[in-house]
Amino acid sequence: MAEVDVVSLCADLIRFDTTNWGDGEAAGERLAAEYVAEFLDRHGVPSRILEPELQRSNVVARIPGTDPTLPALLVQGHLDVVPAAAADWSVPPFSGEVRDGFLWGRGAVDMKDFCAMVLAAVASGLRPRRDLVLAFVADEEDRGDYGAHWLVKEHADLFEGCAAAISESGGYSYHVPAADGRKVRLYPVGTAERGTAHLRLTAHGRAGHGSRPNSENAVVRLVGALQRIADHRWPVQLTPTVRAFLERTGAALGVPVDLSSGDAVDETVARLGTAGSLVVPTVRNSTTPTMLDAGYKVNVIPSTATAQVDVRVLPGTEDELFAVVDSLLGEGVTREFVAHQPPVQAPVDSPWFDAMAEALRAEDPEAVVVPYCMGGGTDAKAFTQLGMACYGFAPLALPEGFPYRAMAHGVDERVPVDGLRFGTRVLTRFLQDC
Repeated sequence: MAEVDVVSLCADLIRFDTTNWGDGEAAGERLAAEYVAEFLDRHGVPSRILEPELQRSNVVARIPGTDPTLPALLVQGHLDVVPAAAADWSVPPFSGEVRDGFLWGRGAVDMKDFCAMVLAAVASGLRPRRDLVLAFVADEEDRGDYGAHWLVKEHADLFEGCAAAISESGGYSYHVPAADGRKVRLYPVGTAERGTAHLRLTAHGRAGHGSRPNSENAVVRLVGALQRIADHRWPVQLTPTVRAFLERTGAALGVPVDLSSGDAVDETVARLGTAGSLVVPTVRNSTTPTMLDAGYKVNVIPSTATAQVDVRVLPGTEDELFAVVDSLLGEGVTREFVAHQPPVQAPVDSPWFDAMAEALRAEDPEAVVVPYCMGGGTDAKAFTQLGMACYGFAPLALPEGFPYRAMAHGVDERVPVDGLRFGTRVLTRFLQDC
């Protein structure tokens, strides 16, 4: 059988416009799902396409392992992408064009690259030790109502026996300077992610004429609550993942690490330089006001005013955070969840993490593999409900200075073709040997 080129596979996937605009409006994943299912079938892996709604498609398959006593591993990636305005791009965003050593297009790093790597690993004749469940899902770029969360709710049996899962946002190379001038290649592997809580605040007051004093003005009450929330300085709270990242990264870079107080942690993060930027969003919780809605005429004081706040919460801190938020709301202001997905935390020291590190070091002997907490969210929030330890492991080798974190959802999204091939070798080794 001819060798399958992961770059061509990824380009094919990019050419399917699977834009997800949110709130249920999407181009749909059906054509990309059919491509994946047909590819798997050609390589001896039967699959199912499951749709909660027409065109919102998920593909699920299982590859039997050689040792049925081992727990299974879920390998999951999403087929949808965020919108791309073609006028802003250097290349058409759904062209899948290769230029200057990079594959360009929406989804190149988020996350059709990983989906292509999984398919390339299958095509290599993969014979894993344990069962592998493959899931190519819809709707990750919105709420997962047509994808991972729906699958977990309606088809949990498909993931029977899965003890762990891997997916996006980890295992990529990150070049950082050490204290002695060396360049160190860090590979952060996701072992946690902050929870997502989108809150709607509603201020209630007394309606009236804009020209008259009103001590129960809903707009004023809302603005006050938002100001208190925005001004609140959340304390440093070190989760096991963040603590391990700071300790292990500091040791690799020869940087002193002091975690004895909040100020000491901030100083340690600053000493880590560019490596510290990976952890800045995850040493604290965050509450960011993002939306406002009030009134219908300039000379009328409304009886209600609303706002939304993007809350990101570290593992183990939810109860404390929401108690503080409630204390900041003030008179006449209530809150409710628009969306609520709890944090994710997988074991840092585990055979799964060790196997990922070994696969990376087999291709890059100088790799420094460290645990990492993601500031945002992924479909791990769905699959962790089934008791899986969820990891971010979508390996890539990136050139020094490449703005990887600006690629996802950004203009001119692209992935290095050599890095994509590196990632395929690492992923195949991991899936074969884990």
